[in-house]
Amino acid sequence: MNFWIIAAAGATLVTVLLIRALWRGAAVQAPSRVEQDVQVYRDQLAEVEREVARGVLSSEDAARAKTEISRRILAADKGRTADVQTGRAPSKALMAVIALALIGGSLFMYSRLGAPGYGDLALKDRIAFAKTLRETRPSQADAVAGIPQASVGAELSAEYETLLTRLRETVATRPDDVQGQTLLAQNEARIGNYAAAAEAQSAVVRLKGADASTEEVVNYAELLIMAAGGYVSPEAEAVLRAVLTRDAENGTASYYWGLMLIQTGRPDQGFRIWDGLLRRGPADAPWIEPILGQIEPVADLAGVDYTIPEIGTGTRQSDLPGPSQDDIEAAQDMTPAARMEMIGAMVDGLSERLATEGGPAEDWARLISSLGVLGQTDRAQAIYDNAMDVFAGDPASTDMIARAGEKANLIK
Repeated sequence: MNFWIIAAAGATLVTVLLIRALWRGAAVQAPSRVEQDVQVYRDQLAEVEREVARGVLSSEDAARAKTEISRRILAADKGRTADVQTGRAPSKALMAVIALALIGGSLFMYSRLGAPGYGDLALKDRIAFAKTLRETRPSQADAVAGIPQASVGAELSAEYETLLTRLRETVATRPDDVQGQTLLAQNEARIGNYAAAAEAQSAVVRLKGADASTEEVVNYAELLIMAAGGYVSPEAEAVLRAVLTRDAENGTASYYWGLMLIQTGRPDQGFRIWDGLLRRGPADAPWIEPILGQIEPVADLAGVDYTIPEIGTGTRQSDLPGPSQDDIEAAQDMTPAARMEMIGAMVDGLSERLATEGGPAEDWARLISSLGVLGQTDRAQAIYDNAMDVFAGDPASTDMIARAGEKANLIK
């Protein structure tokens, strides 16, 4: 309600000022024809004086000219009237139309372009809201149940359908057969039956345990997401976390992790991940095309004036230069001044990269530790706070950053 009161008051104030300006402009006195003539005659008298001074006009001629001009001034002055010439004031109907157009037009435009009833949220409140949204979002089972059932395998050949039925029956009688579960997951996914494929792939990962490859775990996460219609459920998030713990730069898992952040109210974090994937490439990676189709509106949500970079021009984050612990220890043989200069240059390069391109938690932790070594506690504290916001909701990353903060003697 406060917003509408302020908006209406602002529109009314602008309307009053405009109408007042029109009204005052109409009341300004305009010089009469007589006054204009008198001013012309006075200018002629001044011109006569200048010509006499230059020697162009004789005294006798000047006297006659002045006499004639003075006679004309007296004649004009006799015809002066006290009438005030004014402009035409705007009518009341016109002023009403102006007021209606300004106030009504403003409210109409806001109703079309704005978000009536949607209050503003401070950054802290938005982050808290996103956290609540992430913690209370629907489960995998609820998401799958809410998707309309589509006909699966309607166009299968009779031979293929017979083979698939036999495979299902065989796996049902031999649930611990890894090879059978793998084949079932592949074939169910091929016909679009993603829920059944995810269930079979879950069995593959469970049966293999620690021997399950990263690719097999990623496939399981992707099948869960596809079964839920592109929604990243808490169960899919847990699988993605397991993948990223093994391989922090896995492209497929990183893409879906960014998607999960966007779906749960953190487009700023999701944008950083997707932008990093574009820069890293390669151009034919399977996640590049879906990112290109979505990243611009995500950038708008993140408040970034974004231009899509050249794909694949970056490098893997782990390959980018930055001060590691070995670098710092190797600098012990240098003079104190040279050592600090070398570390400072490396820290500045890492800091600039993280600010512009982002990076994994390992790089943020390395930067915080390095700033602690350099004694730049205030700068380390600011980067620590930023990193904790960036990786909020990722316990493994926040733990790593917290340990770096302890090494840098930060108080939190």
